[in-house]
Amino acid sequence: MPQSSSSKKHGSEQPEISGPTPKLQRSKMVKSSEDTDKKSLIKKLKDVEITVPIVYGNVAFWLGKKASEYQSHKWTVYVRGATNEDISVVVKRAVFQLHSSFNNPTRVVESPPFELSESGWGEFEIAITLHFHSDVCDKPLHLYHHLKLYPEDESGPMSTKKPVVVESYDEIVFTEPSEGFFARVQDHRAVIMPRLPAGFSLPPPVPIDEVDKRKRNDPKDNPLIHWFTNFSEADELLKLAAARQEVQAHIARVKRQLSLIDGQNQQLKSASDM
Repeated sequence: MPQSSSSKKHGSEQPEISGPTPKLQRSKMVKSSEDTDKKSLIKKLKDVEITVPIVYGNVAFWLGKKASEYQSHKWTVYVRGATNEDISVVVKRAVFQLHSSFNNPTRVVESPPFELSESGWGEFEIAITLHFHSDVCDKPLHLYHHLKLYPEDESGPMSTKKPVVVESYDEIVFTEPSEGFFARVQDHRAVIMPRLPAGFSLPPPVPIDEVDKRKRNDPKDNPLIHWFTNFSEADELLKLAAARQEVQAHIARVKRQLSLIDGQNQQLKSASDM
């Protein structure tokens, strides 16, 4: 049965940019205030942040001669690593909330690639909710993407060969991660890791319950990879994020040193007053 969506494109509407729209965001994720008792037993790494760069958006193909009034485009909406890494090391599942006119508008994707494909004729906002593994964060992250089907240049002819691609860049920042989480993801390409103080040792990583790896799809095999944006700014943004974490680690070291000096001064003052 043909699927329709909320609103077809109208000339009076303000069009979105129909090409790549990279933008830097930092979504900080922290443990909820209810994390007590058993969670308090998990040792946290103070003044440490783990950053996961992501891209979310859509690719839309016009169906050309096969297009009908209610089936003009085939599209895919997704969340991926900034350079197409597998983010399932952090993300457990993604929930896509489509327009209510679709059958089963709430779509749950339990394994990578975190994407879904549909067909329709109109543009609407898609809510994307990311749920994380239990050792990462209890709070989900809510993203919002406006599905784009039509090119920005309305006067030009549509092409069945070149899709409309709209993507946004974001960084998910996990503050004060547990030692277990840090140890588990420290060698993963999708994650930006800070340096720990010299001599600091982490416990061996504990594997989480994951989908059978035989059922996993390699993101590099995604047929849409040729259309994904190569975020030229992403590399610089990743470098900035790494540099920012280095600065934060340096500030934390300076604070500890100042605290030690202050303690020594207090001891000297107490000794001189005796």
